[in-house]
Amino acid sequence: MLYTVGEMARETGIPASTLRYYDKEGLLPFVERTGGGIRMFTDSDREALTVIECLKRSGLSIREIRSFMEMCTRGDESLSERKALFEARRDAVKAEIAQLEQSLAVLEYKCWYYETASEAGTEDAVRKLIPDQVPEQVRAGHEILGA
Repeated sequence: MLYTVGEMARETGIPASTLRYYDKEGLLPFVERTGGGIRMFTDSDREALTVIECLKRSGLSIREIRSFMEMCTRGDESLSERKALFEARRDAVKAEIAQLEQSLAVLEYKCWYYETASEAGTEDAVRKLIPDQVPEQVRAGHEILGA
């Protein structure tokens, strides 16, 4: 099935202006054009757009994504390069998730801390608690802070 820019934008949730930008930047080397120059997307282009958006969210620049798309145009000879790229992004995302989980633990602890202090009318009520008195669901944040 073929899709216009507007149709693909509706299908993917990616703004039409972004699709045009991706094409202009060389991220969509497979997109066909009609005789009148209108971009026509296929279902496989939709898959490529999903991968592009994943790579973008994972922290790759447009230049790096273009490099990946160029690898794709080289076919099977670039399989190991593409695999290495995805492994590196996976590892980077896992590391970022671990950092975010630590941040979330601290935020959860501080929410509990300030709620408990507010209810008591003083921070002293929380400061005097020994680690075992801190609820288990927020204890990780307490430990991260070394409180």
